[in-house]
Amino acid sequence: MANPEKDEVTGTETTGHEWDGIKELNTPLPRWWVWTFYATIIWGIGYMIAYPAIPLVKTNTKGLLGTTNRMELQAELDAVKKARGEKLAKLEKLSLEEISKDPELREFAVNMGKAAFKANCVQCHGSGAQGGPGYPNLNDDDWIWGGTLEAIHYTITNGARYNPDTNEDTRQSEMPAFGEQLEPQQINAVVEYVLKLSGQPHDEAKAKEGEKVFMEEAGCNGCHGDKGEGIQDAGGPRLSDGIWLYSGTREAIKSQIMKPKHGVMPAWKGRLDPATIKALTIYVHSLGGGAKS
Repeated sequence: MANPEKDEVTGTETTGHEWDGIKELNTPLPRWWVWTFYATIIWGIGYMIAYPAIPLVKTNTKGLLGTTNRMELQAELDAVKKARGEKLAKLEKLSLEEISKDPELREFAVNMGKAAFKANCVQCHGSGAQGGPGYPNLNDDDWIWGGTLEAIHYTITNGARYNPDTNEDTRQSEMPAFGEQLEPQQINAVVEYVLKLSGQPHDEAKAKEGEKVFMEEAGCNGCHGDKGEGIQDAGGPRLSDGIWLYSGTREAIKSQIMKPKHGVMPAWKGRLDPATIKALTIYVHSLGGGAKS
């Protein structure tokens, strides 16, 4: 344009384009931006020449350098796999005690077990292994079947009440439904005694009566111990603390006595390889509640 028109408001020249009364201002891009744009085009062309970039019918251009990030990644993965394979072989070969005494191998097992726990166990035990109603907390030291390395390993391997007809090694313990065996007043008395054992408010007179039922008439001490301390060999939970699987309220205790709930844990033998089961064992034991072997 010989004599470009200028916008009255901004004083900027127009391009001469007009649409519906709106005129386009002539505001070209900054030169530095234009040269940067050209540089990226040149860099892109150079990249396509140097590296694999252009897809063909059955393959792709190989590039002058003949290398890819995928090749470098695969090399790193192969190195990790080799190092991991050596540690996995040790996990399978060594005993749990030997693994625990090797700081480097124990750290590897804990990390591996943590990953396996997130993939297989958090659905019931929670992301922090804190458990929930009907699902044990793995961070405390209250263990129904024991918290040693060997005990935890056995439980993970064989499960609890998991297909007992076909899996003879599964942990097995069931509390009778005393609602079918005891009179209502006997059940209420036992509830008061259990509340007393766990240090909760209770009716002392009924608790004294409940102690007799607990020890003699119902035989609860055969699994829970004379003082409610629990018997791990029998799978009898401890009643003398504040840790409860199904809540420790008066109503919850009564319900469990009358019509008990029985949880089921799957047996991981056959689902997970032996090294992973050992790693899970080490991880669960490391959470803080595991007992010494």
